[in-house]
Amino acid sequence: MLNRRSFLSKSTAATLAMLFGSSVAQKKIKAQTTPENNLISGPLVISTWIHGMAANEAAMEVILKGGRAVDAAEAGVRVPEADPENMSVGLGGLPDRDGKVTLDACIMDEKGNAGSVCFLENIVHAISVARLVMDTTPHVMLAGSGALQFALEKGFQKENLLTEKAKKRWEEWKIESKYQPVPNIENHDTIGLIAIDQQGNISGACTTSGMAFKIHGRVGDSPIIGAGLFVDNEVGGATATGTGELVMRTLGSFLVVELMRNGYTPQKACEEAVMRIVKSNKNLKDHQVGYIAVNKAGETGSFCIQPGFNYALFKDGKNVLIDSGSYL
Repeated sequence: MLNRRSFLSKSTAATLAMLFGSSVAQKKIKAQTTPENNLISGPLVISTWIHGMAANEAAMEVILKGGRAVDAAEAGVRVPEADPENMSVGLGGLPDRDGKVTLDACIMDEKGNAGSVCFLENIVHAISVARLVMDTTPHVMLAGSGALQFALEKGFQKENLLTEKAKKRWEEWKIESKYQPVPNIENHDTIGLIAIDQQGNISGACTTSGMAFKIHGRVGDSPIIGAGLFVDNEVGGATATGTGELVMRTLGSFLVVELMRNGYTPQKACEEAVMRIVKSNKNLKDHQVGYIAVNKAGETGSFCIQPGFNYALFKDGKNVLIDSGSYL
C-alpha cells in the first residue's frame, strides 16, 4: 500500500519522465552520433549515376587539398552541369514541353545552412547560384526570374542551354507530344553528391534540369531541402534521384537521415524510404526513385524501386561504380 509521500514521489517521477523522456532519448542519440564517437578512416564522396564518377574525382581533389566538404560538393556537381553531352543536368539538359531548359539545384553545408534555386533559366551552374543564395542572403530558395536576376547581379553570364542535340530530341518529341517518364533513361538523371572531408564534416549538393518535356514551370525534388537532399552533420546525409513527385510526397532524403538518427544503417534507411513510396503507389513500372546515403561513420547505402540505378563511391583511394539493389 502506498502512503501519500511515496505516491507523490512516484507521481512526480512519472511526470518528469513524460516531460523530459524524449529529450533524454534525443541526447542519447546525439551522443552516439558525434564525430568523436564515429571517426571515419578517411574522406569519402558518394554520388548518383555514372556521371558521378567524374564528379567524385573533382570533389575528392578539393578534399585532398584540405578543402571543406561543401566546396567539394559544389565542385563535384559542376562537372556534369557543364557537360553538354549530359542531357539531364545543366548545359545540354532536355527541355520542357515549350523548349525551355530550366534548372533546379540545392546545397547544404556542415552547419545546417542551405541554399536553393528552382525554375532557373540560362545559367549553366545552378549549384553555384544556390551556393551564393546560402552564403550571401538570408533566404534558402530563389525561383524563376528572381533567381536569374540574382545570378546576373552576382556576375553569372546568360547562356543558351539548349544544345542542338537536345533541341533535336525535343522536336522529335513534339510530333506526338506525349509525356511518358522513362526510368533510367540513358542511365542518368539528377546528380546528387555527398562528401565527407578530412575533418569528418558532411555536406551535399544536388542539381538537375528535371524531367524531359515537363510542363513549363514544373519543379521537382532536387531543390527541395529534405526531399532531394538533406544533411545533418551529427548523423549523415542522403540524396535522391528519379521521379521527384514521389520523393517530395515522402520527404525522402530527410526520412533517410532521420531513420539513421534512430539507429538504421544507411542501407536499411534507404530501403525503408523506398518502401514508403512503394506502399502508396500501385503503378511503379513507369517510375524510378533511388536513394544513396552515408552516415557519420562512413558507412554507405543505396536502394531503388527498379533495377538500373547505380552510384559512384570514392573511398579509401578508389572510385568505383556500384549497382544499387532494388525493390522490383
